[in-house]
Order: sequence, then structure tokens, then C-alpha cells
Amino acid sequence: MTTRSTYHHGDLRQAVLAAALDVIAAEGPGALSLRDLARRAGVSHAAPAHHFKDRTGLLTAVAAEGYDLLAGALAGTPELRERGVRYVRFAVEHPAHFQVMFRPELLRADDPALLAAKERASAELRAGVAGLEEVPDAREAGIAAWSLAHGFATLLLTRNVTEALGGRDPEECFRSLAGLLFAERHPREESGDTPGRSRKAPPEGAEKGREGI
Repeated sequence: MTTRSTYHHGDLRQAVLAAALDVIAAEGPGALSLRDLARRAGVSHAAPAHHFKDRTGLLTAVAAEGYDLLAGALAGTPELRERGVRYVRFAVEHPAHFQVMFRPELLRADDPALLAAKERASAELRAGVAGLEEVPDAREAGIAAWSLAHGFATLLLTRNVTEALGGRDPEECFRSLAGLLFAERHPREESGDTPGRSRKAPPEGAEKGREGI
């Protein structure tokens, strides 16, 4: 077993974080115990508390790291649909982080590192929506895009869409879904008619009947 003297100051923190991610991925955040993590890292039971204070502090550090990783994953991709693909890919590659990041009841909400990391990730998410044209409400469009990516990633991780995918590549499936939600808009003619079709005259009295609605 690795002994406490083997670790440098920063190494111990990363060792405990790595052990925590293993536990979360296998058993969920509820299974975390600082004493157990100390045992896994081969250090005294008090050593993790030196870096994280308590279990909430540890989970907060996991979430902050996750948001930083998410921001990095989304960066440099201007097209919204591909940002969604990267969001899904992030969830698949970092399932333990993903389990903790969106559980505010587990975290220290006012932690500066967490707040800064969340803002970096949020900025990347907003940047994807900023490129959309003819969107009535950019904020609502952002919520819709996030909901699609997050919901799909969650269903994927919990294996609720495995059968529905039928062996299809999840990223390609997500691209199709995103294309349905944010399809290219084709404005109608001013008359409101389908292009190429003539407008039929309304029944006699129909226009009058619309008055006052």
C-alpha cells in the first residue's frame, strides 16, 4: 500500500479526487466516505480533510473539476449542434463528474472555485446559442439546447435508450435529434400560404367573423 510519505501536497489531493471518482462511478456519490478514500489512497484518515474539510467539500471539488473539463470540451466549437455532441461525449467520458455537477444539494454553493468553473462552462454554452439566427428568445433556445443534450446524455448513461438506439452511434443519433429541434427555418410568404399554392378565397362572412377575436 502507498504510504503517506510518498505523496507531495498536490499529489495527495489528486489521489483522493481520483479515488472519489472511482467510487462515484461504481456506486454513486452516496457511497463516498473520507475515511474509505484515505484508506484507498494509503494515507491517514485525517489527511483528506486537510484538503477538502468534509465530504461536501470533496464533492464540490469534484463538481468544480467537472465544470472546468466541460468548459474545455465545449471550447472552440462554434456550431451549436457540435457543442451538444461534445456535451454528450463529456458525460460519457466523465460519468462520475456528471453525476455530481448537477446535484446542488450535495455541493457548497458559494465555493469560489465552483462558481468560477460553472461560469466558464455556462459561457461556452451561451456562446453556442449566440450563433443562432431568427431565434425569438435566445435564453429559451439555450434552455432547449441544454435540455436536449443533458437529457440525452442522462438517458444514455442510465442505459434507457440503449434499445432504442439499436446499435446506432449515440453521437450521430444526437446530431439527428438536434437537427430536428433546431432545423433551418423557411419563412412562409407574407400571405401565410405554402409556396407555389394559390390562396383560396375565404368563405363569405369568414373575414367578418374574425373581427373582435
